[in-house]
Amino acid sequence: MTDIVDDPNMEPSDNGAEIAEPLRRAIGERYLTYALSTIMHRALPDARDGLKPVHRRILFAMRELRLTAGGGFRKSAKISGDVMGNYHPHGDAAIYDAMARLAQDFNVRYPLVDGQGNFGNIDGDNPAASRYTEARMTIVAEALLEGLNEDAVDFRDNYDGTLTEPVVLPAQFPNLLANGSSGIAVGMATNIPPHNIAELCDACLHLIKTPDARDDTLLNYVPGPDFPTGGIIVEPKESIAQAYRTGRGSFRLRCKYEIEDLGRGQWQIVVTEIPYQVQKSRLIEKIAELIQTKKVPILADIRDESADDIRMVLEPRSKNVDPDVLMGMLYRNSDLEVRFSLNMNVLIDGVTPKVCSLKEVLRAFLDHRQEVLLRRSRHRLGKIDHRLEVLEGFIVAFLNLDRVIDIIRYDEDPKAALIREDWSRDYTRALNEADYVSPPPGEGELSEVQVDAILNMRLRSLRRLEEMELVRERDALMEERANIEDLLADDGLQWTRISEQLKETKKTFGKEYEGGARRSRFAEAGEVEEVPLEAMIDREPITVVCSQMGWIRAMTGHIDLKRELKFKDGDGPRFIFHAETTDRLLVFGTNGRLYTISAANLPGGRGMGEPVRLMVDLPNEAEIVDILIHKPDRKLLVASSAGNGFVVSESDVVAQTRTGKQVLNVKGDERAIICKPVAGDHVAVVSENGKFLVFPVAELPEMGRGKGVRLQKYNMARGRQGTLELDGGLSDVTTFNWEEGLKWSMGGDKTRHEPDLSDWLGKRAGVGKKPPYGFPRSNKFS
Repeated sequence: MTDIVDDPNMEPSDNGAEIAEPLRRAIGERYLTYALSTIMHRALPDARDGLKPVHRRILFAMRELRLTAGGGFRKSAKISGDVMGNYHPHGDAAIYDAMARLAQDFNVRYPLVDGQGNFGNIDGDNPAASRYTEARMTIVAEALLEGLNEDAVDFRDNYDGTLTEPVVLPAQFPNLLANGSSGIAVGMATNIPPHNIAELCDACLHLIKTPDARDDTLLNYVPGPDFPTGGIIVEPKESIAQAYRTGRGSFRLRCKYEIEDLGRGQWQIVVTEIPYQVQKSRLIEKIAELIQTKKVPILADIRDESADDIRMVLEPRSKNVDPDVLMGMLYRNSDLEVRFSLNMNVLIDGVTPKVCSLKEVLRAFLDHRQEVLLRRSRHRLGKIDHRLEVLEGFIVAFLNLDRVIDIIRYDEDPKAALIREDWSRDYTRALNEADYVSPPPGEGELSEVQVDAILNMRLRSLRRLEEMELVRERDALMEERANIEDLLADDGLQWTRISEQLKETKKTFGKEYEGGARRSRFAEAGEVEEVPLEAMIDREPITVVCSQMGWIRAMTGHIDLKRELKFKDGDGPRFIFHAETTDRLLVFGTNGRLYTISAANLPGGRGMGEPVRLMVDLPNEAEIVDILIHKPDRKLLVASSAGNGFVVSESDVVAQTRTGKQVLNVKGDERAIICKPVAGDHVAVVSENGKFLVFPVAELPEMGRGKGVRLQKYNMARGRQGTLELDGGLSDVTTFNWEEGLKWSMGGDKTRHEPDLSDWLGKRAGVGKKPPYGFPRSNKFS
């Protein structure tokens, strides 16, 4: 039981089973313990072998089960069960997922597990259950494990102390960079892309020859990542160099595609490689959504014709489409181009997390290989010394065979007798006669090890030929021992041996190895610029028709605007105007929002069209005020029924989503009723109660969004219930040039022109006067 109190001045005290300590210290210590455990044992890989504990334990357990690359397969459930029971006390699902990923050639550049069965695919499908799949190691995994039985690395007790496991694997190649790694710890993360083994070996060889080599020089050997799924790296060389120099950065990765000629000017794009860690099924769904929403209108269709390879077919809407423009739009709007982040945060010595450069990671691997070489050499030296001791005993036995046989036959304790026997005189004489060089063991006595070997010797070995073999073996071991002693004493010889091992590794896993050749290529590419709509759509004339009930359609060509058209029963025409397929339409609602619709996305004119509310999120309680063709350099005057308004630039009101963009703020019973282009230097306002006012446009502010300012003042009047109500409200607004005067419609084809409006000129927010003679009783300018 633990009592925790929040007292900063309290010191820890031990009172039997109860411990009292400040809450801040208790939480801090426990969270720090958890954080360190996550960093060291779960999230960050070791720079020496590039593995996390779970992967290391999986490979070690498969080695203990003797699942070599040339051997048979075992059930994945058996492997994950052994890992969980012996070394990794966590969930078997997590262990199996980790093992399955090591077998996925689309996730791991050099798979460490050879899987048999369904281990998932690039579409994102999960592997089959562990009871249905089988696995064994690959030769790449064996290269990581080679030397474990030669005391190459330290071992530690497993979680319950019944077995031992390696702290790190010997690793013949820099697996951290070869296969990459990713993980999220407490307050830190790591993300390392895969690379090519042959290139890494070349970089290591250069670093051995030139220990003080610069990071930029290493890029001559390791130009960048080498992803399992290929692709094209379009990151500038300067950015790549900076990323490897600092350990942080990112790489732009694009798909690889080809343009297939279908004849008669027709063509299609075939994507053969997709970016790393992009699920093909989700990529296709995303591109299909772009086609459906017409965000990439020049793309007509996408088909997945993939089998064992990748084959995604992209069909353009027209043969006149520029393939580069099409791919540029897809790069911007889909995962055909991604950014892979680099964060080389690793356990540099198995304990300390550090963000390392390329050189530091390779240096950590080479130092580890030197330590492995020294430990294996010392282990071999011990084996040689033991064997030489045994061989000396055998030689003594052969030179004094009769005496040895006599002791074994007649003595009650032959082992003790052989140890007590003095072999120095006869042995020395025999050596001289046989021209042997080695001195007798000890002071003419055999050791216990030698005696045990003599007693265990088979009778068939008692022949002259065997004696000669022993002498040759002894001489060879003596020569090997001298070479090992020279190796241990000379740092140059050690690095020469490591270089030879790296060259052998490069030969094994280089171009001759299946999949050893570089897959990702490099290319130069600038930023994908925003492609104008005109470049994506064939420019064709259309006539936009919108009914009173809000059904919109596009008739082909510029038809007569007075032509009689068909509408639904009870419906009729409201808006009809000429446009082009490259235009964007601005729909202004009574809720004060402006919605943007592409003219190319309008339904055809053969039917009745579609409701505008299905194309944009126009609320049911809101109505359409006006529909305009968007002109970026134009300004609009917007106003509400309460007589508030302002001027807004059209370039600021274009919406990128269905929800539109709020421009005029309205509340209560107010409604947005005016949205007209500014086409003059003066504003004419007419109210519902028939008051006419003219003032300069300059008195209106230009805003992006808001309630606006008062255009016209309305008096209060007493209503039928005796309450004070607003006498009228805004009816209509227009703009005109003062010098030209104002024109308005009299109905039909008749218009009236008032050249001088000085009598109605006033300040903004004035009440106004009775309209000019002949002004419509509807109080509308048109």
